[in-house]
Amino acid sequence: MSKDSSAKKMDSKTSVSTTTPVPLLDLGPEYDAVGEQIEREIGRVIQSRQFVLGPDCQQLEDEMASFCQAQFGIGCASGSDALLLSLMAMGLAPGDEVLVPSFTFFATASAVWRLGGKPVFVDIDPVTYNIDPAKIGEAITERTKAIIPVHLFGQCADMDRINAIASDRGLHVTEDAAQAIGATYQGRPAGSLGDIGCFSFYPTKNLGGVGDGGMLTTSDEKLADRLRLLRDHGMQPRYHHAMVGINSRLDSMQAAALRIKLLYLASWSEQRRSNAANYAELFEKSGLSDHLRVPATDDAAGHVWNQFTVQVSHGQRDALRLYLTAARIGTEIYYPIPLHRQACFSSLGYGEGSLPITEQAAREVLSLPIYPGLTSQQQVIVVNALAQFFGCQRVSDDLESSRARILTMPSRPDDDLPRAKSA
Repeated sequence: MSKDSSAKKMDSKTSVSTTTPVPLLDLGPEYDAVGEQIEREIGRVIQSRQFVLGPDCQQLEDEMASFCQAQFGIGCASGSDALLLSLMAMGLAPGDEVLVPSFTFFATASAVWRLGGKPVFVDIDPVTYNIDPAKIGEAITERTKAIIPVHLFGQCADMDRINAIASDRGLHVTEDAAQAIGATYQGRPAGSLGDIGCFSFYPTKNLGGVGDGGMLTTSDEKLADRLRLLRDHGMQPRYHHAMVGINSRLDSMQAAALRIKLLYLASWSEQRRSNAANYAELFEKSGLSDHLRVPATDDAAGHVWNQFTVQVSHGQRDALRLYLTAARIGTEIYYPIPLHRQACFSSLGYGEGSLPITEQAAREVLSLPIYPGLTSQQQVIVVNALAQFFGCQRVSDDLESSRARILTMPSRPDDDLPRAKSA
């Protein structure tokens, strides 16, 4: 696209600036569905006076383990701490190397750095944005201790190939599943695919709390025991410290809220999938597929769409984002600066161009609204704003498509989900 044509499209932004706002994320529909139940449960916890690692924490751990088809769940204070604890439990020592993608949230690499380890950044697959197994072998050295594949945007990494490499080289595998609760690979849930699975309950996640929280899952009893010790100062029994741990305990109010929301997670995930399918249909109808790269799903993966991320080529991403902002449509760039180019990791010596696929993604990706409760009318608004920017055909707002309907939040839990145990 020429500069003149881009300018013409930007000049026309006033014609879309009066549309109904479409936020990147709206937690209102979720809260409307479960808010009263959560408030009741939090009130019960307050009355119990068991605020940290109380019965609700143990029950959530059991329910998460069952949900992930793992033997054990270990609650902690955040997804970032989950990653840190996983590396502590497997004995990461100063100078040990851990292979991580650079196209991910900061916590994936910072956990390695905080323990004196060396994050070794590996380029990503250009289609899924997950760590590229073909590049992992090239990065392994005699100092390599572990691999942390990130299930980015709600889609699992190629775990069969990653686990095969890890098994052959004797490496530990920690799943960063912060964005992928409920996702599957070859029919198996995220959190059961490596030695340890790490989850975040930050409010923007598919299963988000009313504050911070995290969870680890594993089927290794020895690792589970170490994780329980490490999250509570290495203390067992009280005031007896077998090892030096950290203070990373899950509080009972978060656990109580999450137990309610876990009952609805499958339904909310299905709404995200329906929204993604509706976008694909609307993009095709408008001709946007010729201008944007629509996210792809690995045939082996059950995607849960924490983000719906398109790729915008020819240097138009930032102009498009400004245009959508003027149209009151929320977007975000995950992630604008790859980790290997962050100032705090400059001593590792990664120059520009060292991870070309990652760097291209950072220049071109843009995430659009995908949350459960997003209506088909709102999706039409988003698609028509995109179509106007690129000079494509607008889609009809008569909503006659089989998928074009308002997706309402469920009024009760799904019958096939694990039930919260009675308090």
